[in-house]
Amino acid sequence: MLWLKSFHVIFMVSWFAALFYLPRLFVYHCDVTAEAEHERFCVMERKLYGIGLIAMIGTWVFGIATILAADPAYMKAVYIDMKWLHPKVLLALLLSGYYGWLKGLTRKFAAKQNTRSHKFYRLINEVPAVLLVAMVILVIVKPF
Repeated sequence: MLWLKSFHVIFMVSWFAALFYLPRLFVYHCDVTAEAEHERFCVMERKLYGIGLIAMIGTWVFGIATILAADPAYMKAVYIDMKWLHPKVLLALLLSGYYGWLKGLTRKFAAKQNTRSHKFYRLINEVPAVLLVAMVILVIVKPF
């Protein structure tokens, strides 16, 4: 069980690294004018998205495996008594959707169809930070 939790956290940290850095790449990509620079950012964004996707999948796989590996009494507690887990999973689902949305933005940049400013990408760069704070509080403090 501790091995599963460990790998869940390792993949989660890796996923958040991509969640924090991909919108930051968009901020810098907005100011690019030279074709070589545009191509370099496209490569970085595409590769980072792929690495982050693997990390996201690993986060989900090891998170679900941690729950399923528990004994039956613990499983009852997970579904009934651990009310903090439900909003955590909901936030993880929202974060997964956000990550899929970032894939769409990556494609727009690659097709030179970005219409948004660097200020927009600076703002959306805060979304994963807010969700991370909420998720950590749910897991550690267990407010429900």
